Amino acid sequence: MSHMSGVASGVGSQRSLVLRSAVLAGLLLMTPASRLIAQDAPQEEPAASDTLKPVILKPLAVTATRAPRDIYVTAAPISVLDTLVLHEQTPNTAADVLKNLPGLDINGVGTNQTRPSIRGQRGQRILLLEDGLRMNNARRQSDFGELPAIVGINALQQVEVVRGPASVLYGTDAIGGVINLRTSAAPPPSAGDLYGGRVSFVYRDEGEQVRPNVDFFGRAGRLGFRGTASYRNADDFFAPSGTFGDITLDDDVRVFGTGVEDQNYSLVLDYAASLRHSVFVKGELYKAEDGGFGYVSNEDLGDPDAVSIIISYPDQEVRKLTAGYRGSQLGWAVADRVDVTGYYMDNERDFVLDVFIPFGSPAVGLSVLNENFTDLESVGVRAEAAKLLAGRHLLTYGLDYYRDDSQNTDTGTTTFIGGPPGPPDVDNTPRVPFATYSRFGLFAQGDLALHDRVSLILGARFQDVRSSTKDTPGLDEPLVEGIESDEQTVVGAANLLVEVAPYLNLVGTVGRGFRAPNLIELYFTGPTPEGAGFLVPNPGLEAETSLNFDAGLKYRRSNVAFEGYYFRNEIRDGIRIEPVPDSVIGPFQVFQDVNVDKLRFQGIELLAEYAPVAGLTLGASFSWLDSENVLDENDPIADSYSTKFTGDVSYRDPRGRFWAGYDVRINGDREICSPTDEECKAQVVEPAIGLTLPSFNVHNLRAGVKLFEAGRTAHNLAVSVENITDELYAEFSNATFFRPQPRRTFLVSWVTTF
Repeated sequence: MSHMSGVASGVGSQRSLVLRSAVLAGLLLMTPASRLIAQDAPQEEPAASDTLKPVILKPLAVTATRAPRDIYVTAAPISVLDTLVLHEQTPNTAADVLKNLPGLDINGVGTNQTRPSIRGQRGQRILLLEDGLRMNNARRQSDFGELPAIVGINALQQVEVVRGPASVLYGTDAIGGVINLRTSAAPPPSAGDLYGGRVSFVYRDEGEQVRPNVDFFGRAGRLGFRGTASYRNADDFFAPSGTFGDITLDDDVRVFGTGVEDQNYSLVLDYAASLRHSVFVKGELYKAEDGGFGYVSNEDLGDPDAVSIIISYPDQEVRKLTAGYRGSQLGWAVADRVDVTGYYMDNERDFVLDVFIPFGSPAVGLSVLNENFTDLESVGVRAEAAKLLAGRHLLTYGLDYYRDDSQNTDTGTTTFIGGPPGPPDVDNTPRVPFATYSRFGLFAQGDLALHDRVSLILGARFQDVRSSTKDTPGLDEPLVEGIESDEQTVVGAANLLVEVAPYLNLVGTVGRGFRAPNLIELYFTGPTPEGAGFLVPNPGLEAETSLNFDAGLKYRRSNVAFEGYYFRNEIRDGIRIEPVPDSVIGPFQVFQDVNVDKLRFQGIELLAEYAPVAGLTLGASFSWLDSENVLDENDPIADSYSTKFTGDVSYRDPRGRFWAGYDVRINGDREICSPTDEECKAQVVEPAIGLTLPSFNVHNLRAGVKLFEAGRTAHNLAVSVENITDELYAEFSNATFFRPQPRRTFLVSWVTTF
């Protein structure tokens, strides 16, 4: 146990007792953090319990290589979370279930507004996929990627996370990593005629959230289908009293803007023309009302005279239609497998930024209200083929094309409150011109079996990214009209896996990633994302590029698994919002997206699992992350943890009658600036929380039982207690604009399968 304590010593001496107890609990009680060990209970009851042995299964992933492959022999840092994890943890979105994975962090709060961060990268540097097709769009702020909540939790089969660049297979944005939300498909023809489904109801006491869900599937001959429906209604949650950094809350406080009312629907129809050829069509709808960025009132923070910033999302509606063809076992000269998929998506959303700047009194000041409506229509196609060469080498190649067409209306209203009466100043000038944004790529990847114990994956991609502004009602400024941007690049990657022993693989990767600036970074004029300044456009921005190295090992034998990696990712021309010297507009400092050369991120990721007896699994992980602006060491980059320890334990009755699990996560503190670094402190505005993001630990307990079953129908009850110790904390990317997590939360779910 001493090595665990040493690894986690960076959490701080004030947490040492908690850490030791958490590690001990982790060695006694835990569910695996990386999910390498078998999760599913046996489908049939064994003849005798003594025949059951703890074993490690071989989870398959497709995201890293575009072909189903055991993650143990995949030359990339990858994690897979299956439906069992999603059902047991009952998260609000797919992002929420990632917190305990090494290298992963969360940005945002609220029922539907959380987004993932990988190795210190977030927003547009993370590529979010649904079934291998990009969800990122060109109209999001650089720090805010698309919402995973658009894809309903009950529609997911598994979540796959690739840590590190994946631009060869997926193109722009995949600098930090890729998250692929793989949805459940219709049953395959080999399943025969069948039907089934799952009905569940979830209640979460914090925010008084209710969520009924339905999932149904079936096949009749050549026609298969699968459908899901989910409704959710949640109020704002409360954060507990306590101290976090320099912030102290005397009582539990409401975190405004964290509720939502939303709905998810999906239906897929699959037609198998033969055993080798099939087609499908899929429709999806997501609707959300009354979502928000989350905030604690200035009164509750003890500073009623501070600037008030309220960000809300009154409405969002996403409609998507996808269709595709899949051919397998073709035996053609150029392909054994062919996949062609296309989609159309319409994403409409309202955004409101309400800023109040007091003039010495909360009753007197300047009110700045900005309202935006964006309509983004997207079309995309991906065509991919794979051919097995010489019986051992797999060639995958193809092309993809995506095009966003963005239109928007904006209204800015400025009003003096508490002063002489007068009409408000109303400005209807669009913040972003109407524009198109297209991405075209050609890619090829060879998975080469050089030896029985050596495999090498080599890949390359040509990518062209173009944007063009269009005539925009209400916008006549030549600075942002009629401008075209064209970014072309070629990237490559190499992944090597060497089996040095029957149970031990060494892994090494090197790859280039890139991200072209989007419409917001190129053309936006208006308030910064958190309302603290005024952003001006920069049409001359260049694309970000990165070079990433990974070195590690994977060990798996019988009932033990271990992975360890060191990574280093250097980003050239990194795009960051920086102040424009000696420039203000009214009361606001002027900011601009600029290229910063260069940003460096490096770290260590360790995870281990052990199954001592059938049904009992233990796991732990440790992450260390360091980031810096190489050319300006006084420019802080501190919006993710520096150290993170997680531990899990679970017991699942081998006969599937009950299960129970406990997990803990301990984040070490992170300095924005050292207390003695005067140059750094001069470059930043000290947040209310202080110049050090404090450490925290979170404990969760879950359990479930099968109440009864009759024939094909089974009824299950599950309960959870989240944040058992009722600790006040905020995920690090939410700490400076203080948005804490919920207080102790009780959750209960009833599930009926048939």
